Amino acid sequence: MKLYSRRHLVRALITGIAIGSLAALAVSFSLNKQQAQAEKIGESLAIKTAENEPQEALDAAESIGTDSTVLPTATKTSPDAIYTQDEQQNIFVYEKCNEAVVNITTQVMGVNWFLEPIVQDGGSGSGSIIDKRGYVVTNVHVISNASKITIALADGSTYEGKIIGQDVESDIAVLKFDPPANVELKTIDFGDSEKLKVGQKVIAIGNPFALERTMTTGIISGLGRPIQESKNVIIRNMIQTDAAINPGNSGGPLLDTNGKMVGINTMIISNSGSSAGVGFAVPVTTARRVVNDLLQFGKVNRGVINIVPVQMTSSIAQYAGLKISTGILVSSVGKGSGAERGGIRGGTKAVQYGSRWDPTTIYLGGDIIIGIDNITIRTYADYTSALESKRPGDTVSVTVWRDGKSHKLKVTLDSAEDYTTNL
Repeated sequence: MKLYSRRHLVRALITGIAIGSLAALAVSFSLNKQQAQAEKIGESLAIKTAENEPQEALDAAESIGTDSTVLPTATKTSPDAIYTQDEQQNIFVYEKCNEAVVNITTQVMGVNWFLEPIVQDGGSGSGSIIDKRGYVVTNVHVISNASKITIALADGSTYEGKIIGQDVESDIAVLKFDPPANVELKTIDFGDSEKLKVGQKVIAIGNPFALERTMTTGIISGLGRPIQESKNVIIRNMIQTDAAINPGNSGGPLLDTNGKMVGINTMIISNSGSSAGVGFAVPVTTARRVVNDLLQFGKVNRGVINIVPVQMTSSIAQYAGLKISTGILVSSVGKGSGAERGGIRGGTKAVQYGSRWDPTTIYLGGDIIIGIDNITIRTYADYTSALESKRPGDTVSVTVWRDGKSHKLKVTLDSAEDYTTNL
């Protein structure tokens, strides 16, 4: 065994300490050099990112709502928040459109306990500004029986609104208010409801329960729904959506992800009166046609069959000895009208119909309209809704019940003015 003296051990210890110190210095120098290089690279990347950030943000904004096949991804839009593409779409639509949604409140005339006329609060709803001059589209039932209409904007300012025109058959009304000359109004553009698909995302903005400019999202649940709004009104081709629509949303816009109006929120089906996932909107295709007519003429220039229509009932059928108790009885036909030229026949036997105190003379023995184009006609609401989208001069196929058989006739529609003057 080899022996070492104390001098050898001390010399070895000193040598080891020296070698270790040199190694530590070398490692420290290498780490400091790598850190400096990393910081330099980081500064270079930060400068490059800052230079490209405005264009990248612009590209992201332009891509919102344009490619539905792209999956939502996390995108850092601010130091404190991260939004998915879906959230970006929602924010984009709300910021673009919410200031163009107005709150509409009405006052109506009533009577007090002494039968004196007094002004009372009426209903409330929503509307969309469609023109910078102050034109607003809403529902007819929002302003029904109103003696005064107040339109409130997003900034809290209020204006008195006046009715430009209203169309009960489509439940669409156009209002007008006069903003100051220095106020530039935000507006909502009409979209295209003909290209809608079931499953497509939609957004509703309105004033439910007086909570102004509330936004809800959902999808299109169905298309082409015929919905009976009242006894004599059926609105066809309604859009069904599961976006929450509550009292106060009526008249507000149903929007696509580009912030364009595809429908006017109109009604819900609910036993409780609150949203149950079944809401309906008038398609913007109908709204565009109706609004254009209301702005030009104050009414819709709709084609009519120039007859005096009477709703068939079991009482009329029993009295006249008919086997059919639904449809529209033709009491009389306008002279020289498209209906007369098309071969529709009126009645010849005059009878008193209605209440004892307010009877109406109708004529039995004429045709009974049971179909228009591909729509079965059972009620007066069916009859009016089948003609809702028709224009004067259009030709329709009318199926009538005559002498126990059905017959198809081609009838050219007249204007409403012809209807009132030629009967």
